[in-house]
Amino acid sequence: MAKTGRRRTARIQVERLRGGGFADRSDRVVVEEPMEVRIEVPSADGGAVERPVSVTMRTPGDDFELAVGFVVTEGVVARPEAVAGVRYCRSATPQEYNVVTVSLHDPKAFDAAGLARNFYVASSCGVCGKASLEAVEVAGCRPVSPGGGFSVSEATVRALPGALRAAQGVFDRTGGVHAAGLFDSSGHMVAVREDVARHNAVDKVVGRLVLSGALPAPDLGLVVSGRSSFDILQKAAMAGLPMVVAVGAPSSLAVEFARRFNMTLTGFTDGGGSNVYAGAERIAKES
Repeated sequence: MAKTGRRRTARIQVERLRGGGFADRSDRVVVEEPMEVRIEVPSADGGAVERPVSVTMRTPGDDFELAVGFVVTEGVVARPEAVAGVRYCRSATPQEYNVVTVSLHDPKAFDAAGLARNFYVASSCGVCGKASLEAVEVAGCRPVSPGGGFSVSEATVRALPGALRAAQGVFDRTGGVHAAGLFDSSGHMVAVREDVARHNAVDKVVGRLVLSGALPAPDLGLVVSGRSSFDILQKAAMAGLPMVVAVGAPSSLAVEFARRFNMTLTGFTDGGGSNVYAGAERIAKES
């Protein structure tokens, strides 16, 4: 895990209103801070050129995973294997732990045009679904392998939200974060990350795979604690994850994305069952 100079939670004083009266008490809240992501590529003179690419509001912790996960799932870096390293920017005092630089082996792997393209994708969601899907395909996102390469049992799907919830330590203390988890075909949680932003939680688990050289990941699925929307499906597809299990509802564009990109998508998933919106062939029904 990347070193962090910041806490994930903070204790504050609040006035609690109960029964028509106020009482002083302390409460624990999740920390939210900005993090700037930069890309560093080799220059022709043997040095390096650094460029800022994004600022995101996040919960500190797993910052290196978040940075590399973001640049890969957003198509800013064309190939995960091009990532040479990641570090905090110590020249950014006093914001040292809020600036992360991802260095690349190959300058050609940095897709500068992708920055503008991905802004277009984000801004067009809900306005023109067809345009959004086509823009993602241009960014290098391809349909995942169809069929039975990865499958889970119906019982495993039902158990995933509970397994994810059991690993949410920051949520237990604050009630203020989302979670994303990677699971294998037996339902074992390979990694769980939390963040104040749900897309950041996904980037963190994908970043773990990038840093361990494990992308694409056709033998793993993604479970998220909230709803599933276009950006969650996009990030999963960019990582080669064939299945997204969500505790909440999907958006119409998320369903369209899953069907177009050969992904399995469930929603309203709990111990009693789920709605399967796409890719039912990857779920083994109980006899």
